Amino acid sequence: MEKKQGFFSALKEEVVRGLSPSRSRSRGSSPARARSASPISGLLRRKKGGGQGYVAHPEAMIARSGSLRPLGETLAPLMEGPDPDGGDVGDSKRVGSGLGQWMKGQLSRAPSMAYRRSDLRLLLGVMGAPLAPLHETSSAQYILQQYTAASGGQKLQNSIRNAYAMGKLRMVASEFETATKVTKNRNASRCAESGGFVLWQMNPDMWYVELAVGGSKVHAGCNGKLVWRHTPWLGAHTAKGPVRPLRRALQGLDPRTTASMFAEARCIGEKKINGEDCFILKLCADPQTLKARSEGPAEIIRHVLFGYFSQKTGLLVHIEDSHLTRIQSNGGDAVYWETTINSFLEDYRPVEGIMIAHSGHSVVNLFRFGEMAMSHSKTKMEEAWTIEEVAFNVPGLSLDCFIPPADLRSGMIDETCELPQDERGKGAISISSHRAKVVALEKAHDGNMDNMMWKMEV
Repeated sequence: MEKKQGFFSALKEEVVRGLSPSRSRSRGSSPARARSASPISGLLRRKKGGGQGYVAHPEAMIARSGSLRPLGETLAPLMEGPDPDGGDVGDSKRVGSGLGQWMKGQLSRAPSMAYRRSDLRLLLGVMGAPLAPLHETSSAQYILQQYTAASGGQKLQNSIRNAYAMGKLRMVASEFETATKVTKNRNASRCAESGGFVLWQMNPDMWYVELAVGGSKVHAGCNGKLVWRHTPWLGAHTAKGPVRPLRRALQGLDPRTTASMFAEARCIGEKKINGEDCFILKLCADPQTLKARSEGPAEIIRHVLFGYFSQKTGLLVHIEDSHLTRIQSNGGDAVYWETTINSFLEDYRPVEGIMIAHSGHSVVNLFRFGEMAMSHSKTKMEEAWTIEEVAFNVPGLSLDCFIPPADLRSGMIDETCELPQDERGKGAISISSHRAKVVALEKAHDGNMDNMMWKMEV
């Protein structure tokens, strides 16, 4: 009895015949091509009744490893690479013809070239130059979270309403440099001035510090709306611009204010500080703040703060503060003043659950330069401090402790106005009654060590 053969069975048979070696050997003989085309042409000329099909060929079709091959036939090995005889890329020595060769080309060569181009575009588009997400912001937040946790935790820090700290310090000017010579203080240990400070803080944004060194005293405070300072050589004056925290409090005494201040910082990399791996957070004053802090001929160009947070402990171990001011005097050349303060925080110990840096030291470089190459001068100063007492939630501390002085001159003096009067231009304060601290710095080699130290508090 004849076995009917469907369309797909005939198609499989034709594919197998097209890929077989015998088919390849019969290439060029018209009878073979006629026989190979007969099943398909017969299918296309199928009778309307559709009841009869074609009788299966007597060769046994064997399925082996997912392929259909006539019994006793094997596939010739494919050649890798181009045909040495000059054939197209992708051709092999085992060449078929007819429908089998056409299907082989459609399944291998043509799709391969198209897919190869699209795959390459996809690879280059996705993997070639991908942009990372906001790495700085996410990294900064993660670093600050670790810092807050290492400092005692957010809950404990939020429970603190006020704080008190008392410490001792020593200051000295160790080096003075001009365009022609460098003068070093060889007796720095003997010439160092000793003193102490007391710091009070209260939420929100209120602080008061009293610092005494070498027979001179400096007061500074903030009532949450106004920042002021009082020095023996300038009297009481306000600081222009928005309210800012006291830098001394950031040196390991106030973790909550430190974390809040660096909240808008960017993570710019890593660096070893005293052999310890640290993340670096960079904080820059925005142009509006710089403009608000500038006054008259004194223009603050840049104020940048870098915080170095230990990867091991999560704590702040180093602060670098850079401040650049431009002074344009009437009819003269512009003069620039750059103050860089590097502070190292050490000896962290818990106080009522809050980690406090109980010691540290700072190195200050005050650099003056102008348009003339020979007009620059540089002064190097150093400070070492230790914390003696720290207390939180002190009873009886009230707003009266942060009231500004009655003789305060509002909106007239900023940090830059402590520069010499001739570099400020015309002003309301005379030189005789308010000597600038920078003048004393330029007389460092004359042995006047007292006023030199106070530039560090700017």
